[in-house]
Order: sequence, then C-alpha cells, then structure tokens
Amino acid sequence: MAKGSVVKLSLQETAETPSGKFMSLQTLTAFAADCRRRGERVVLCHGTYDLMHIGHIKHLQAARKLGDRLLVTLTADAFVNKGPDRPVFTEALRGESIAALDCVDGVAINAAETAIEVIEALRPHVYVKGSDYIRAQDDITGNIRREQAAVESVGGRIHFTQEATFSSSNLLNEHFSALDDGVRDFLHGFRQRHDTENLKLCLDRLAALDVLVLGDIIIDEYHYTRPLGQTGKGNVLAVQYGSQERFAGGAIAVANHVAGFARKVTLLGGLGGQASHEDFIRQHLRDNVQPRFFTNDSAHTLVKRRYIGDDAGKLFEVYFGGESLTSPEIEGDIRHWLGQHLERFDAVIVPDFGNGFITQGMVESLAGGARFLAVNTQVNSGNRGYHVITRYPRADFVSLNEPELRMAAGNRQGDIESIARDIAARLGATHLAVTRGTRGVLMQERAIDASHAIPALSGRVVDRIGAGDAFLSLAGLCLSAGIPADIAAFFGSIAGAMNVQTVCNREPVDPVQFQKYLTTLLK
Repeated sequence: MAKGSVVKLSLQETAETPSGKFMSLQTLTAFAADCRRRGERVVLCHGTYDLMHIGHIKHLQAARKLGDRLLVTLTADAFVNKGPDRPVFTEALRGESIAALDCVDGVAINAAETAIEVIEALRPHVYVKGSDYIRAQDDITGNIRREQAAVESVGGRIHFTQEATFSSSNLLNEHFSALDDGVRDFLHGFRQRHDTENLKLCLDRLAALDVLVLGDIIIDEYHYTRPLGQTGKGNVLAVQYGSQERFAGGAIAVANHVAGFARKVTLLGGLGGQASHEDFIRQHLRDNVQPRFFTNDSAHTLVKRRYIGDDAGKLFEVYFGGESLTSPEIEGDIRHWLGQHLERFDAVIVPDFGNGFITQGMVESLAGGARFLAVNTQVNSGNRGYHVITRYPRADFVSLNEPELRMAAGNRQGDIESIARDIAARLGATHLAVTRGTRGVLMQERAIDASHAIPALSGRVVDRIGAGDAFLSLAGLCLSAGIPADIAAFFGSIAGAMNVQTVCNREPVDPVQFQKYLTTLLK
C-alpha cells in the first residue's frame, strides 16, 4: 500500500472469521458470570486497538497470565475520538483481529465512551491497562481514575503491564493517514517549532479568561427527508418526510465552544417574545455560560429550517422570524449594559450573522469599549450585499471566509493576502484570518507582515455548518490570551476540523477530545 493511502476496511473484506469468540456484550457478560461461578479468575482489557501491533499482543499475553480467562472489550466506532478519520479499521475488523489471538477468550464491542459500564457488567477480578496509564494525572480524560474506582467497587483491582509500548496513532499517521502529503509536511514542520506539552500549556492559559459572546441567537432545524422525484404536474421536487432535529446555533454555539476552554462566559443576545425558545436555549447552554437576554415582545426568535436529502445534502431552507429584534429601547438598554460591563471582559467575541440584532450603535459601543474584540460578519441569503466587516470601525481579530473578505473589499480576483492586509489595516486589526474550506486557513499577522497558512485538518466532512464559528471561537480566545498567531490559527483549524465531522451544532467542541485530536495529529 502506498504511503498516505487510506483503505477503510470492514469485516466483509476478511476471508474468514475466528469462531465463537467475538460476541455481543450481553453474551460476553453471561460468559463472564459462568466463569466466576466455576471459580475462574476473569481478566478484562479495554481499548480501541485501531492497529494491532506487537505492543498490543505482548500486553494481552501479559494480562492473560493474571487469570484464567481474558476478556477484551473494544471502543465502538462512534466513540473513537483520536483524530482525522479514525478509526481506520471498523469495529468489526478490530474485534475479529483481537479474537484471532489464542490468549483471548472473548471479545465484545462497548458502545460507550468509557469502560465503566462494561466493568460493572463483567465484574472482572483484574482490569488491565498499559504502562502509559500508570500516571493517572497524565490521563486528560480522567477516565482511568473512574475505571479504577469501578473495578474496585465490584471487588477487583487494576493492574498495569510493563511491556514495551508502541503508538498506534504514530503508526497509523505514518502508513494509513487520511491526510495528504502537504498536510503531513505541514505537521512535521509544526512539530519542529512547537512542543506538544507547550501547546497544552497554551490551552491551559485560556481557562482564566472572562469572555463575552454577543451575537444573533439562532435555532437551527434539520428536517430529514427522502426525495421522491419531480411531481407529475409541475417542476416541483417531492420528498418523503422522515424526522427532525433541533440545534442551538448562532451565538449560542459560539458561547458553548468558548465555554469548553474558558471558565467564565457571558452570552448576550436578543429573543423574540412571540416564540422565544428560551427554555430550549437554556437547556442547551454549558453550565458555565451565563445568559443575558433582551426580549422584544413583538418579534420572533430566528429559526432556520433546512430540509435535508437522504445523502445529507441540503435541499432548501426556510427562515421563521428574523424581524429586527432590537427596538430603539432595547438598543439603549444593551448599550447601557455594555457601558457598565464591557471593560471587565478579557475578550469580546462577536459572531455577527447580520440578522438585525446588532445595530450600528451597538457596533460603536463594542469598537469603543472592548479590550479585545474578535468579529466575524457572516454573509447569508438574508443579508447578501448589505453586511460586511467594514461596518466595524475597529476590531483586534477578524475572521472571514474568502467570499466575505472579497465582498468587503469589492475585489473579486485580487491577491487574497494583499486584500487581507488592506482590510486588516483599515480596521486596525492585529490579525485577520481567511477560512478557505478545503484549502485551509490563512492567518495574517500585521505586526510582522506575515501570513500563516494552515491546511485543512480533516479528510472527512459531514456538515460544514458552524465550522467557521468553531474557528472564530478558538482562534479568538487564543489571540486574546497573547498566544502566537500560528498556534491560534492551528487551534482554530482543529476546532473547525472537529466541527465538520458532526451534524450542524449537535455538540460543541469538547476540550478533552480537542487535546486528543491535537496529540494524534502531532504524533
């Protein structure tokens, strides 16, 4: 296989399967109970095992010596969060690989994020992990402590093998990477400039920030359908309705992204009194987000309903509400609030969707009073041609996609770096980022007149909605904390890469999974 090529393998591609040992978790639980009744010592190992290697084999052989039966549970595909396009091998193929080992007596898939539930179900005498888990404080998930407590609660103990360790992620990055040669070359250079531990220290610096997120409150609805084809009496697409899903979008999503990294976040937004959706919004905020809503009794909170085809493509969308939420009275109240509170925030992040909430008076208050102002002005079907970044007289960090930047400059074909420099200078911005989809991100740093190019860090795209918001959230936080521009752009790109691998804003960027993604990329 050529270096860098990726083959997503599945069980159907195997010639044969070992008999009997790969079973459901329910069957494995019954098997473990029978073993205990016969007085046999049950040993349990748990992991991803995305690439079986000699380190895994020696670990499992050592575990087998600790008892009479060795059971192994594998993390299900849906819960593997180890970086771009992982797992490489499906859960079925990973399970059959483990079951093929003579030292293993039973294998099952664990459809959960941790091994706690399988420990409680299988009740092993010994739960075995590798030597890289001995220092519990190094486990960023905190799961090893919880798993140890779980095994001790069922009368067992934890044991750490001392076999030589190898990195599956390192081997997969080298031989099965979903990233192209250009991305791997970039990551190699980035590793030379930045130590992983120092990057984690940069993330730790974000925790102390007090952040205000101000912007449009949006409820995103996805209505899933199956296209039936053109109707018999007109050029109209007919679809079969399936199901629906709602997401907390707009500034809510940005606040949730930010709150995963900064301990204190305030969300300021406008609601409509006619259909506020306030209960739904509050239920979908992280615990450390403090909302401050201003309600216009005669308006509706904006809902964007998208109809989705069976290939996950978007057919069309419908706006509900969208009237101006900010009456002159509400604008006065918001500007008064900003005048009282704006100076205390370390960073103000403004996802400005141009739906009528942020008035020009509010823009002036933000530009005049924020200690650090990060802004994105999004172009959409409701504001195209009327909503550009130059409505802000000042910003410290600006994040735009390429069409948004070109529209602001009135320059369709000019050199993108020159346009970025011109717009940044016009706003007095120290940094300006241009997100370019599959071509990655370009971060302009005015102080040294330099550009930092970050390639796209995901080979798999489920949904692009919200990726720019995730980038703005992380990159803006980093720059407000004085973190170097290339690191800020890299962290923002990781957040965007994670976001495109889920539907809409179903989940905010998780800081633990972020660190795992970061670590995997740089192995």
